[in-house]
Amino acid sequence: MLSRRNAMRAMAMSALALNLPDSLKATDPWARADHIAARVRGPRFPRRRFDIRDFGAAGDGVTDCTAAIRAAIRACHHAGGGHVDVPEGRYLTGAVHLLSHVDLHVTAGATLLFSTDPKAYLPLVLTRFEGVELYNYSPLIYAYGSRDVAVTGSGVLDGQADDDHWWPWKGSGDHGWEPGEPRQQEARTALFAQAEQGVPVRRRRYGEGGYLRPSFIQPYRCENVLIEGVTIVNSPMWEIHPTLSRNVLVQNVTVRTHGPNNDGCNPESSRMVVIRGCTFDTGDDCIAIKSGRNADGRRVNVPSEHILVENCTFRDGHGGMTVGSEMSGGVREVFIRDCAMSSPNLDIALRFKTNSVRGGFVEGFYARDLEIGQVGGSVIDINFYYEEGPGHGFNPVVGGIDVRDVTVQTAKRALNLRGYADAPIRGVTLTDVNFGTTATPVVVEHVEDLVLKNVLANGEPLVIP
Repeated sequence: MLSRRNAMRAMAMSALALNLPDSLKATDPWARADHIAARVRGPRFPRRRFDIRDFGAAGDGVTDCTAAIRAAIRACHHAGGGHVDVPEGRYLTGAVHLLSHVDLHVTAGATLLFSTDPKAYLPLVLTRFEGVELYNYSPLIYAYGSRDVAVTGSGVLDGQADDDHWWPWKGSGDHGWEPGEPRQQEARTALFAQAEQGVPVRRRRYGEGGYLRPSFIQPYRCENVLIEGVTIVNSPMWEIHPTLSRNVLVQNVTVRTHGPNNDGCNPESSRMVVIRGCTFDTGDDCIAIKSGRNADGRRVNVPSEHILVENCTFRDGHGGMTVGSEMSGGVREVFIRDCAMSSPNLDIALRFKTNSVRGGFVEGFYARDLEIGQVGGSVIDINFYYEEGPGHGFNPVVGGIDVRDVTVQTAKRALNLRGYADAPIRGVTLTDVNFGTTATPVVVEHVEDLVLKNVLANGEPLVIP
């Protein structure tokens, strides 16, 4: 249970992990957010520049530039680091693998076109699919065990996914799949079964014949990562997916892609992450904080923690700011401030999704100064009944949620809070929140320590039935 004593202990441990001064360890959480903002800075690179055209790349949109881009990255790395420049033009490529001290800089007027041939993402690499480790197709841009890596510039990264490429593998008729065509369902089921059975990761090998789509950008076990300025479109699956990484800055990025599972930015089992000044217009959650799925998440057992989201814009998406559902390793100390959300296709503004298979915990989620226009569903949704629901032995522990200074124009519902009788949601405080016009009553089931301070809906104080 997340008792007050345990909550204070968790906060103290979190503060120690941040190396906070004593004066901040148990005081204003937003001082801790400021500390994260000050600590997470993008890496600096030597002034060396490596133009991919000097290694044989041609910006005609037809020539395969994979080898040229990889050669430029190797040369930059071996020289001690610098910038690999993608100049104006359209450059067709397969998987791009970054190395330490390399900034892939996509200039204005440049587009990296990623091949729609799955073979362009072989050989297999260690990655995660929906929170489970395996060997699979390489992410479109991938780095493993690297330090000081970046993707920057004002150009475009185009995954070229559509209803004819990548998206049909979801197995949904909404995205081009028809009965009898390849789909991910069988491999996904097999992978999840392997994880539950404890099959070693080295034996979880998919790729060809598996139809498990890769993420777009994935730094895996990396430190000091910068993703800045680029526009990302048409992704096979999750867009920006820092995994088991630390000191990650995602800044001034535009994500515009509406395929299945097209989440905008999903830090997973990562710490000290700042997402700032970004725009998300997605086919799934705009931002989702994750930490592994079910037995595999508990095996790895690394939380996501010390994450700050600020000055971002959220448009279409299943959830705006989301935690879960793959949160089996836990989530600690997440902050969101000074953000705007609005779309008739934004289902939920602040979303927490879990169940008794995922388990995990949420210790400390803080939101303030949010301007929310239109939301299709609930403004705040904490749902322990996501997918499998109760009765599976790993009840989640969720509490320490503080939301303040929020204005909403219209939403279907202000609150949908659904805990379990034997594992209630513990500790939700709302202060100076105006839910605007709502159409249906709130749902509050098995919630302890729900505190409302100056909370309105439909012009009246919000009443909890």
